[in-house]
Order: sequence, then C-alpha cells, then structure tokens
Amino acid sequence: MSLISLGSLDLALAAGLVLLLSALSWRHRLGVERRMLIAAARSTVQLVLLGLVLKVLFETTHPAPILLLALVMLSVAGWEVLARQQRRYRGLWGYGIGVLSMFLSSFSVTVLALTLMIRVEPWYQPQYLIPLLGMLLGNTMNGIAIALDGLTRQAHDARDRIEAQLMLGATWGEAIADIRRDALRSGLIPVVNAMATAGLVSLPGMMTGQILAGSPPMEAAKYQLLIMFLIAAGTGFGSVAALWIGSRRLFDERSRLRLDRLASGRR
Repeated sequence: MSLISLGSLDLALAAGLVLLLSALSWRHRLGVERRMLIAAARSTVQLVLLGLVLKVLFETTHPAPILLLALVMLSVAGWEVLARQQRRYRGLWGYGIGVLSMFLSSFSVTVLALTLMIRVEPWYQPQYLIPLLGMLLGNTMNGIAIALDGLTRQAHDARDRIEAQLMLGATWGEAIADIRRDALRSGLIPVVNAMATAGLVSLPGMMTGQILAGSPPMEAAKYQLLIMFLIAAGTGFGSVAALWIGSRRLFDERSRLRLDRLASGRR
C-alpha cells in the first residue's frame, strides 16, 4: 500500500486542535497558551525548512553539506540543553558541556550503527544519517538536560553537606558521588520507561512511520528495536560524560566547591 499524501486542509484541521487547546488554556488561565502557540509555529517553520533542505541533500552525494547540517543540529541541541537548566554553568562551559557530551555519544553511536549494523554505503547517506542522528540527538538532549539540571540543583541545595565531607578528607568525587548517581538515574528514567512500554502502551514513532509508509510490520519492529537500543546507549553514555565533566567543573584544582561557577537560569 502506498503512502497517503496529506493536504494543506488536513494539516489545518490538526492545527485547529492546537488552537482549541490554546483557547482552553487561556480560558482556564493556565498560562501556557502563548508558549504552546510559539512552539507550534516554531515546529511548523522548522519542519518545513528541514523538508526543503533534505530534498536538496537527498539529491547530492557530497558529504560537506550533509555534515554541516549534522553540526547545525548538534549546535541547536547544545543550546537547548543550556536553556533547560535552572542553574546553568557560566561562560562557554554551560554550552560546551552539552555539545561535547552529545558529540561523544550521539555522533559515535550513529556512525557505529551506520557502518556496522545498517551498513550503509556510503555511511553519510542523508536518508539514513539525518533521521537517525536526529532521533539520537533529541533523546540524548533530554537525558543530558535532566541529568545536568539534577546535578546542579542538588549540589546547590546540599552545599553544606558537600563542604563538610570535603573538610573530613573526602575527595571531590566522593563528596558528590550520591548526587551524581541520583542525577544519572533521573536522566535515564525517560528512556527506560519508553523501552518498557513500547509495543504495549505506545507504538514508537519510527515504527509508526514505516508502517504508514508501507513497510512490513516485522521489518518496522526490527528497525524500531535498533533505534531504541541506540537511543538508550547514546543517552546513557552522553549523560555519564556530561555528569563527569559537569561535576568536575563544580570544584577547582584544590577540590573546593565553586558554586559561583553557576548562574540561575530561566525555566
């Protein structure tokens, strides 16, 4: 069965539901209608532009524009990680921790999957690279943002306990070990819950898209399993890297707690 094309009227009807929800938010004074409308407008513009860009990229075999788009995606994801912090790191560290950890995790896992599992030739084919990297970056971004936010908030709240442990001879790693462990657990909970409920409560996005496009259900299920395992690995490795870099940044070379390296961010 071929894919059924959607028209402008179909999208307008779906957008009308978002407008209705925004009206309900305004009616009940929830205060989220403005953010909802802005998010809907942003997603519309971003997805339309991405569709136009991918249409051009799918017709080229040169790696330069494909890798440039991948770097743009990484840069935007790094900014989103920074924007979601209640207590963000000052300076370039606030942006660099997220970007570096996602580069080490999402990019490496994506290249590994394309070369050894899916075995695409060449590995940078945009039909495979961009969607796979986008799914990994989106989920890894959420995990890293939650983990870093938990790390910085808990470190700020428990500063007296951390300093007491340092005075008793603990290393910086020992003083913040429990907080780092809790932050990592929080960052991994969404992906663990997604894997646990896939197929029973929810039908994951990639599997849904492939089925709608006419792929055999079992083939769609295998691709979805691959993606979920990659997302779990990317989120875990990225969160571990971000928490190690972030927790080390909270202490100076003499193992003193430096909360002045954090600034309050907007939620």
